[in-house]
Amino acid sequence: MLKADLHIHTKYSMDCNTPLEKIVSRCLEVGINCIAICDHGTAEGALRMREISPFPVIVAEEILTSHGEIIGMFLEETIPSRLSVEQTISRIRAQGALVCIPHPFDIFRQSALRSNIMEEIAEQIDIIEVFNSRNLLLQTSAKALAFALKYGIAKGAGSDAHTPHEIGNAYVEMPEFNGKDDFLQALEKGKISGHRTNPFIHFASVWARLKSNLNKR
Repeated sequence: MLKADLHIHTKYSMDCNTPLEKIVSRCLEVGINCIAICDHGTAEGALRMREISPFPVIVAEEILTSHGEIIGMFLEETIPSRLSVEQTISRIRAQGALVCIPHPFDIFRQSALRSNIMEEIAEQIDIIEVFNSRNLLLQTSAKALAFALKYGIAKGAGSDAHTPHEIGNAYVEMPEFNGKDDFLQALEKGKISGHRTNPFIHFASVWARLKSNLNKR
């Protein structure tokens, strides 16, 4: 069985400083043996992680669209930010990849995909994140679960880790899989576990973002 944390960030995200090697060592330390690297606006870190990791890595990207964020999973190259929702989904499908909605219904995140948009594209969603450790409210997860059940969408979970110690705060215990189609079947058999991360961890992301901006000047 796999313990899969399906939402992790690396130093390739503008709000994270975690080196790839540190992620590997932390995963081995806490028993996570499958991860999805979902950096903001790039698949570069995920592609590199797939080369060096001793366990399965899903190449993903958290893509900012004109109406909020969508994750493409099982990608082979970066999808540009700030396209329309329709264009972004089309780019994901063109790579034979899966559409995942991260942190849905989170009222504290401006980047969360709007609920009316989610209703419009429900039939195009492959996976919905029903538990994200960085969500502040339990009702957010309850709404996501209800949406998944309503439309028959596979249920995912992830720590949304931007620091090493967050890794494994949420994971799916699931059978091993081979490729994206097998992944969805395995995910349906999965069991979600985890706990919410201390809200103060968001300051680490803010600091990482500020540091990144200063380094660009």
